[in-house]
Amino acid sequence: MGASGFAGAEILRRLLLHPNFEILRVCASDHVGEPVASALPHLEGLTELRFENPSVTAAIAGADVVLMGLPHTVSVELVRTVRDPKLRLLDLSGAFRLRDLDHYRRYYGEAHPAPELLQDFVYGLPELNRDQIRAALRLASPGCFATTIQLSLLPLATAGWLSGNISTVAATGSSGSGANATAATHHPVRAQNLKTYRPLAHQHAPEILRTLMDAGATDLSLDFVPISAPLTRGIFATSFVDIPASVTEQELLDCYTNAYAQEPFVRIPKQRLPEVVAVNHSNYAEVGFTYGEVRGNRRRLAVYGALDNLVKGGAGQAIQNLNLMFGLDERLSLQDPGGYP
Repeated sequence: MGASGFAGAEILRRLLLHPNFEILRVCASDHVGEPVASALPHLEGLTELRFENPSVTAAIAGADVVLMGLPHTVSVELVRTVRDPKLRLLDLSGAFRLRDLDHYRRYYGEAHPAPELLQDFVYGLPELNRDQIRAALRLASPGCFATTIQLSLLPLATAGWLSGNISTVAATGSSGSGANATAATHHPVRAQNLKTYRPLAHQHAPEILRTLMDAGATDLSLDFVPISAPLTRGIFATSFVDIPASVTEQELLDCYTNAYAQEPFVRIPKQRLPEVVAVNHSNYAEVGFTYGEVRGNRRRLAVYGALDNLVKGGAGQAIQNLNLMFGLDERLSLQDPGGYP
């Protein structure tokens, strides 16, 4: 559902290569009746599917799982309509990521239209909730900024070293704004520009805090400033945090190494300095840090994260979750290293 956009394109590209899934139908409100390649020319000749815009009942008929790349308000209405308790739903919007209704009202500008449904959804960050995802029937896939920042800070949270204030600046590519051009994403402007948007008010902030607190962080606050960057794809996040001064650099490196040693899609580059170009077009995320000076009884760290917003930050993570939900190898259709540059 919502298959004609950039995230839909990435989902379709990878599902067409997947050995265990068959795409029954491709739904969108535009390009109705046209071949998939009319909107997604890189899929020319790879599928005979056409875009449809049927009723919800017709759209989900015969499906084992529905992937929803829809606006959050539309996702809520679709979920309300589904009566089959065994049908798996995977939502890429922010409709079901937050448990706190006050946070939803503040960051989405309205009361949640169906709070009774929130408890049905598992938060789909495999590196934290893998077991819950395997058992889930309804899943809320994380936001792209949230995934980047959470993965870079999770080892500190699980070690019990993360508390107090986090200050984060993160730059993102234009594809995160969707397929329809706006004044902010129009290429002649975007390609020459850097600017902030929604500073200290981005909707991924409460999602980040909740996840890190669930992982073991305490008394946490976040100042988050997102940056619109002259990139097509990719996110790079830098967070400044303080940890106990007693933690040595080797202990810190061991913490990150052990946290991600068994994770198929998170890596720590040798110099601990991630790059967007190293992860673009792939489901890999890179994390790293710079060990800073002591201030009183705390040590300053600069912590970094990089990923492709459309893959590990969106469609790829959705497919990783899809694999887990059906008991498959979570790496299926996601193991390619991406493209350089």
